[in-house]
Amino acid sequence: MRLFAFFLGLFLSFSPVHTYAQTPVVTNTEVFEKARVLEVVRQFTTTPEGTQKPRIVQTIVVKIIDGIDQGKTITFDNDFTQLSAGDTFFVRHTINEIDGVDLWSVSDPYRLNILILLCILFVILLFTFGGLQGVRGLASLVGSIALIFYVLVPGILHGYSPIVVSVAVASLIILIGSYITHGFNRTTTAAVLGMIGTVCITGVLAFYFIHTAHVSGFTSEENVYLNLDSKGKIDMVGLLFGGIMIGLLGVLYDIAIGQAIAVEELLSAGPHLSRIDIYKRGIRIGREHIGALVNTLAIAYVGASLPLLLLIQSSTTSLPFMLNSELFATELIRILIGSIGLILGVPITTFIASYMLHGKGVRSSYSQSHHH
Repeated sequence: MRLFAFFLGLFLSFSPVHTYAQTPVVTNTEVFEKARVLEVVRQFTTTPEGTQKPRIVQTIVVKIIDGIDQGKTITFDNDFTQLSAGDTFFVRHTINEIDGVDLWSVSDPYRLNILILLCILFVILLFTFGGLQGVRGLASLVGSIALIFYVLVPGILHGYSPIVVSVAVASLIILIGSYITHGFNRTTTAAVLGMIGTVCITGVLAFYFIHTAHVSGFTSEENVYLNLDSKGKIDMVGLLFGGIMIGLLGVLYDIAIGQAIAVEELLSAGPHLSRIDIYKRGIRIGREHIGALVNTLAIAYVGASLPLLLLIQSSTTSLPFMLNSELFATELIRILIGSIGLILGVPITTFIASYMLHGKGVRSSYSQSHHH
């Protein structure tokens, strides 16, 4: 209870409304406003210097429909994405504070209506096929997102250690998500303890290998901008660690809950089996789970890093040099640490579940109460 009170106090002490990184000193002011295309005056093709792919450029007349310039009609060239009369988008209004020159450009097409429609479809399918368990899962998801936005992000921006905040938030996500979705019972508790134990062990390994590999954390433009924006107050290496820990939770949650339920079902079908027998049979199930999830995790990381793979093919430098570079080494560390966490989650959770549930008169309480 003291630990829970500490985390609750940490949650209430942060507020995203007043927590922002310090604004850097710039010579330009950017304003993003909603606009609609009134007319495409002309369209022509040009080939940007340094590329061989022609690009379509449009001269468009737009009207600002929401923002500080609402009601204004503007004409400018658009070389970002093709638009048609009637299309809605966000325009970037850049004001040069030195000479007062206004520059207009297309920022992004309007996508919020599509995103809202997709969310509605997701919720409908979740409620239709997931039932009460789906509702609980959605509540768990909302709670996890709230913890990330109201505790993790503000905590890091406040200057707290990303490592400490990430581990604390990961533990909270495990506790809240598990008990909301699967209820308060021994099976859920076994899964929770397995996940927390796995996160702690994996966290130690991640900390060791991240620092031993001497990575700086500056692997993207976002990291560089964030460092400048926060005046160097954020620990980028710690931020990398936190990202690995939070990214591990999704698949770790699946494998831990699955192993705890497997042990529960084994005990329900064979209450005469010893703890060692239950553990061995649970590990047999877990091996199949490991093979599928490690492959899923690796493919997901590879998909997100596809530009890096293309860079390898097009680069004239040697493969060992490319793999040794921080850009590639960081992604390999993410993949391997995440996979190690998944592998460790199986024996740890299976052992804890076998010990906690054996001899407790288990009758598949999870199946009866949640119809999973």
